[in-house]
Amino acid sequence: MMKYLLFMIFMTPCLFMKSSWYLYQIMMLIIMMIMMINFNMMFFFNISYFLGLDNLSFGLVLLTLFIGFLMIKASNHIQFDFSSNMFLMVNLLLIICLVLIFSVLNIFMMYLFFEFSLIPLMILILGWGYQPERLISGLYLFFYTLFASLPLLLIIMNLYMTFNSMFFDMIYYLNVSFFIYFSMIFAFLVKLPVFMLHFWLPKAHVQAPVSGSMILAGLLLKVGGYGIIRFSFMCELSFNLYSYILFSMCIVGTLLVSLICLIQGDVKCLIAYSSVAHMSMCMMSMLTMFKFGIIGAYLMMIGHGLCSSGLFCLANMMYDRLGSRSFYINKGLICFMPNLSMIMFILCSFNMSCPPSINFLSEIFIMISSISYWSCSIYYLVLISFLSACFSFYLFSYTYHGQYFMMYSYMTNKVREYLLLLIHIIPMLMLMFLMDLLF
Repeated sequence: MMKYLLFMIFMTPCLFMKSSWYLYQIMMLIIMMIMMINFNMMFFFNISYFLGLDNLSFGLVLLTLFIGFLMIKASNHIQFDFSSNMFLMVNLLLIICLVLIFSVLNIFMMYLFFEFSLIPLMILILGWGYQPERLISGLYLFFYTLFASLPLLLIIMNLYMTFNSMFFDMIYYLNVSFFIYFSMIFAFLVKLPVFMLHFWLPKAHVQAPVSGSMILAGLLLKVGGYGIIRFSFMCELSFNLYSYILFSMCIVGTLLVSLICLIQGDVKCLIAYSSVAHMSMCMMSMLTMFKFGIIGAYLMMIGHGLCSSGLFCLANMMYDRLGSRSFYINKGLICFMPNLSMIMFILCSFNMSCPPSINFLSEIFIMISSISYWSCSIYYLVLISFLSACFSFYLFSYTYHGQYFMMYSYMTNKVREYLLLLIHIIPMLMLMFLMDLLF
């Protein structure tokens, strides 16, 4: 694992070369390919210097490198700017932080990088965001994360004093105090985010540049899910005793957020709230503590990371051409950008978990595990599925249909944009053929 990390660290001087923009993208793909070639089905592999990958973190590290490549591909307008090298530097720092979160075996190191990932993200939002409100959204993000993660630091200190170890595999915590349980997962609930702790997310998403939105939706929300899965293996007793409280909160939250999606007037806001709804479903599935629940949550994290990232790219393409993200102005785009209507339809369908995407399989697993945990949840799940289909259809029909203010049709898309969107869609389809790896 150390060789991949050193590869990324030694990329730093290359970012100040003349053709660094394309070099960075190629390097990210090379690391990803080397990792895929070296993959084996052992419980832990690539172990070196307190770093290691298992089947859970392997997919998330690959997703990190993949989204890192796509972020640069989507931010092509910065390429000719004087700050392009700095932009690449901040992106690389953020990718290294996320790879370390997913691959360290030490709880304290994971906490350290969990906190440190906030700094490059803040620089990204404040430096390349759009409106002046980005200052407020950066503060929201900063203080929510800081406030929630301090109890986790105290719990980590307590774990070290109890077990004299900080390795995930060496700890089996039998304390069943609700206060300790909540303090342990509070930081991850804010990062995920679940309903009532989600207020920072729409603000951060709307004000972030396209690369910031992609990494927020694609990866930083997954850090919360990853942390909860890791800690649930360490504290099974607490999770079994108290899961019902958060489970019920997630069900109510998913329903309410799905309804909030239907009254949004901003395209990026709707996609951000849909992320909250999907991550609350993901949380429900993790709290069941069943094998299908964990697999469903994991697949939802991977599928949502690609789908949501693609939708943010499309929202940015609309914003570039029309100068607005409002549903009242982005109308009739099927006349203005006809070639993108099919891709938008596919991404909206995958967002509502239609086959043959990975999201469909993950939703089936989530439903199986939730109904096994509490049989009455079937009524809520049917309603959640219906509402998620409603807001995805609302997103497509309101932007691509209706009357556009120009009476003729022409295509204003670049080949780079088609490539970017297809690279989001193809893995979601291809992952369906790799499902035998999970069983």
